[in-house]
Amino acid sequence: MEADRPEAGRSQGVSRPTSGFSAVLRIEKGCPEKLQSDQRRMSILRIFEQSDLTEEKRKELQRRESAEDTAALDAVRSIVQDVQSRGIDAVRDYSQKFDGFYPDPPVCSETEIQEAEKRLDPAIKEAFSAAARNIRQFHDFQKERLQPARTNVAGAELGFFYSPVENVAVYVPGGKAQYPSSVLMGVIPAVAAGVKNILLLSPANDQGKLSDVVLYCAKMAGANAVLKIGGAHGVAAAATGLFAPPAELIVGPGNRYVTAAKTLLSASGKIRIDQPAGPSEVIVIADESANPAFVAADLLSQAEHGEDSPAILLTTSRKLAEETSLEIERGLEERPARRDMKETSIRRHSYAIVFDDLEEAFLFSNEYAPEHLEICTMDPGADLEKITAAGSVFLGHFAPVALGDYYSGTNHVLPTGGTGRMYSGLGVETYMKRITFQHPTRESLREAWKPIQIMSQVEGLEHEHGHSVDIRFE
Repeated sequence: MEADRPEAGRSQGVSRPTSGFSAVLRIEKGCPEKLQSDQRRMSILRIFEQSDLTEEKRKELQRRESAEDTAALDAVRSIVQDVQSRGIDAVRDYSQKFDGFYPDPPVCSETEIQEAEKRLDPAIKEAFSAAARNIRQFHDFQKERLQPARTNVAGAELGFFYSPVENVAVYVPGGKAQYPSSVLMGVIPAVAAGVKNILLLSPANDQGKLSDVVLYCAKMAGANAVLKIGGAHGVAAAATGLFAPPAELIVGPGNRYVTAAKTLLSASGKIRIDQPAGPSEVIVIADESANPAFVAADLLSQAEHGEDSPAILLTTSRKLAEETSLEIERGLEERPARRDMKETSIRRHSYAIVFDDLEEAFLFSNEYAPEHLEICTMDPGADLEKITAAGSVFLGHFAPVALGDYYSGTNHVLPTGGTGRMYSGLGVETYMKRITFQHPTRESLREAWKPIQIMSQVEGLEHEHGHSVDIRFE
């Protein structure tokens, strides 16, 4: 089992094509038919027509890997049980095994956090502080909408109110990578909800430390403690309460073993989780008003997440699809960083579909339920009403996913793999419990007496359920 490293699955030997954008540029001028033919033949982005979508093909294009990873579940089951049994000794052993070290101390001290803040570039602090203000404002707005309410039903007062989960753990991938934006996305909504104890857990680097910007964001966002341990053993430690009060809710993205540990603990009733996590994904729905360079940039930004990240274009314009493919080629040439990974994502997991009309494109998108959805059409506000399943929606030609990933204020921890049909993205309500109540009068209970007698008899529970009402009127 690999340690928690986001780079672990990166492709190392994908060959680059000898054809593509650069080859198209060499096609002899004055032959538009040949140019169009070669563009289609060499397109890095697979392009389908609506007529290609047989029922079988439609299912194939919408299929993603199951969020339930049986191999990973089997791998982490013994780890979780061992941590629950042996505690910190087990965590130390697994840290040594998977990471090569055990961070000392495992929990960041106040001095570490203060020194990190002093070292950090003021421009970096200001950028993340500005993003934090937006995220806080939007999630405070959500909290304001979660108000208690009362009503009268059958003569009894009924109602509900919200109460925060007391102890929460927020997982943020780490190791060689750093994701301070995910710190803000996980911690700030918890603070807005009123969570009492917030533990941030993220694997340290090879020196046993977390990056300065991650520590700065943890303090700024409002985490109570920072644990420098990740992976399945870190998740198990958080649920078991080895370094902080036992987490009742664990949120945040991680690798397959982190996801498996969260799933396993959730299934056993130990914790609640946000949602199953899989590869990040985007659908762009665009008409002829869209800019192919913009669309290509947004598809490539999704491909930058990993070689298994789908980046999909649904359009009514064949011309836009072909020009977008050329712009992707151009982007790979001009910005070669992580090219193998991006190219694998585009070639193997991404595609464009040219539909006869936008209604069919929106129908396909709702079936797919993408994590991110961009609507790049002439009237995106009206088109928003057609959406029934998506993690987060980006409207217009100036709404790249990166805006929501970092700055706008909406949350970037979102449902993937089609789970947007039944899950929501991370929000204040994720950290809350809705509690209902009733306050009946003697008269309202009397009216319910006979129906309860009949219903309890039908279920065979009249001896005590029925009696608990009977006794009040004997």
